[in-house]
Amino acid sequence: MNVVDSCGWLEYFANGDNADFFAPMLEDIEHLGVPSLVVFEVGKRVALQRGEAAARQAMDFMAQGVPLPLSAETALAAALYSALHQIPLADSIILVSAREHNATLWTQDSDLKGHDGVMYREKKQ
Repeated sequence: MNVVDSCGWLEYFANGDNADFFAPMLEDIEHLGVPSLVVFEVGKRVALQRGEAAARQAMDFMAQGVPLPLSAETALAAALYSALHQIPLADSIILVSAREHNATLWTQDSDLKGHDGVMYREKKQ
């Protein structure tokens, strides 16, 4: 299974420079896990930039993947990981969610570079 970080979804939807890095995972819906936090982050950003209709359209696409809800156990594991590695809340939740489902996390977020189970590509400027 694959999980794509929020930045990867946004890069894909915007057809950014790294969209091709994320496209194969996002288009392989059967093997795509979608953490609930990613749905929130992407939905909020798309709504702010392009409005509610575009956010709903993005959510319809995201809903085709396997939902990965945030449980209390996942939240605690992410909090402990975040404290140990000093990474932001969202990054730790998404990474731990991916790990709990034996998924590879795809990202261009430098906070996740070098962590086990992460495929990272530097964001192009």
